[in-house]
Amino acid sequence: MCVALPGLAISSDQGQLTGQGLEGFYRAGRRVLSRCQIRVAGREPVAVQARTTSADRARFVATTRVTQGPDPDVIVERTRHADGTERIMLHSAAARPLRLPVEVALGTDLADLGAVASGRTGPELPAIVHDSGLRWFCAAGGASVTADPPPADALASAGLLRWEFDLPPGGSVGLELRVRLEGAGPVRAVGRAATSPLASARATGDHPAVQPLLRTSIDDLQSLLLRDPAHPTDSHLAAGAPWRCGLAPADALVAARMTLPLGTRLAAGTLRTLARTQLPGRTAQSGMIPGPRRDAGAHLPACCTGTEATLLFPALLAEAFRWGLSPQDTEQLLPAAERCLGWLRAAVGEGTYLCDPQPGGPVRCETQAHAHRAAVLGADLLDAFDRPGGAALRQWARELRTAFREDFWVEDRSGGRPAAARAPDGRLVPHLGAATVHLLDTGLLGGGEQAPGLLDRVQTEQLARLLGSPAMDSGWGLRGLGTKEAGYNPFGHRTGAVRVHETAVAVAGLAAAGYEKEAGSLLRGLLAAAEAFGHRLPEMYAGEQRTDGSAPVPHPAACRPAATAAATGVLLLSALAGIRPDVPAGTVTLRPVRSAPLGELGLTGLRIAGAPFSVRVSRLGLAMVEEAAEGLQLGA
Repeated sequence: MCVALPGLAISSDQGQLTGQGLEGFYRAGRRVLSRCQIRVAGREPVAVQARTTSADRARFVATTRVTQGPDPDVIVERTRHADGTERIMLHSAAARPLRLPVEVALGTDLADLGAVASGRTGPELPAIVHDSGLRWFCAAGGASVTADPPPADALASAGLLRWEFDLPPGGSVGLELRVRLEGAGPVRAVGRAATSPLASARATGDHPAVQPLLRTSIDDLQSLLLRDPAHPTDSHLAAGAPWRCGLAPADALVAARMTLPLGTRLAAGTLRTLARTQLPGRTAQSGMIPGPRRDAGAHLPACCTGTEATLLFPALLAEAFRWGLSPQDTEQLLPAAERCLGWLRAAVGEGTYLCDPQPGGPVRCETQAHAHRAAVLGADLLDAFDRPGGAALRQWARELRTAFREDFWVEDRSGGRPAAARAPDGRLVPHLGAATVHLLDTGLLGGGEQAPGLLDRVQTEQLARLLGSPAMDSGWGLRGLGTKEAGYNPFGHRTGAVRVHETAVAVAGLAAAGYEKEAGSLLRGLLAAAEAFGHRLPEMYAGEQRTDGSAPVPHPAACRPAATAAATGVLLLSALAGIRPDVPAGTVTLRPVRSAPLGELGLTGLRIAGAPFSVRVSRLGLAMVEEAAEGLQLGA
């Protein structure tokens, strides 16, 4: 899969686009070319290699034999770009000059991605010869393919372009196909522009996975960047390809928060984009950022991603301010954050807990974690700008902590566990799942201090032990549901599959709380999975137990690349270094993982206060700043 949104290209490892399944070039969710098959001297080349060279391109190598003899003597190299370009190179290994007839068969149905995925596409459309290629039309629009050099012959009825090439011994010749959606210009991916909001950070270290993991993570993130059409200076991340190539508010905010070490421009663009979607008026939903429902597995009804996004908004703004978002930009976004916090207080009302979905839904543990973090970090932000409301938010957060520690703890002989939720009738839903990791994600306050959490010290220690147990730690990452729980399914996207984002949150939260053994085990499992996936992590994969010689099993519905999965590379490595900035106070605190689970680690090209920031962690777990903004002091 090649991604440079709004462009997308999906291929099999054979290189030929046959129109089967999802194969084809896509633009803005529409398949503009479904078939692109090459024949050389009347034969279809034999595929020998296929690999992704970057997030937006893939390379295919095939061979064919055109002379007498046992060996292939023509190499066919195809480079396919998500921007709708395919370059085909023919290399001769023959001892004599060759005259090669080349045919490329093209076709399209101009179907949208949803129809392709569900098998509801129609027949191929008839082509007409156009300029130096072919063109197709339907009620939804049109598409064209142009070739350089122009073909010697074009047969519209068969969708064929033909060339005759003369190759000397050892010579090469090439052609280029350009696929375009009618009325659309060339794909201009936001992440490939010089103004990309993400810094090009680099990692070095003892562990062989850190360098390619960070490089691939940033590459994937850049491929998923989109601009707000009405405000082209504001960019945000699509949720993932191929299924969710548009804006998903909660995923966009989560990914922007994890990528703060790469600068605050993505966070600012995401926040401005979502602030424009905030519901106005004086209704019960006023101040909410709308989002779709999301399945929560067999134990609970679907949750509302709008609730999560509304709670993430003020938390991201507060942390972006600490990472160096300018006071002017922060103050511009502060009214939207205040409306989010106002919605939270109105939704809770005279009670203690926030139901999800509203109204009358269950009280979920992760929703309380998001709400508590929004209140604590939001109060810190309001105080920093002398805005009212901070004291009331802190008071509610204290009441929530007191009630949660009592109401959400399920006692058992193993030491207890946090409940996944409380049903509307007050009954606890006791299953152990990965959603509990959000109880460890408390966020950063001024001075680089961790915000208080919903669990006390003893409960946190017990949760750490549970997350590190074989029931939850698959050896490849954290399962969505423990193996001992009813309804466990290693392929269940909320009931057993490893979700990369939740595993990364667990690693960062456990490390920050001092549970380095459990954090290190999950970290090493995730890195092993990343290596198995070529360092391009999908959003999830099967939660089957890791054994000697095994590999993580892909999930058929997973996006790859996915914004939250790609951002985990940034979160994991910055968490190991323990970077805790407070730019308004002019300080940055380093609290690295003392056990140095990956050995020596160096990070360069990060950004704090809009300037390059570099840090190195030794094998003894000691961190040293190597580059920082002028005036930024190392905190205690």
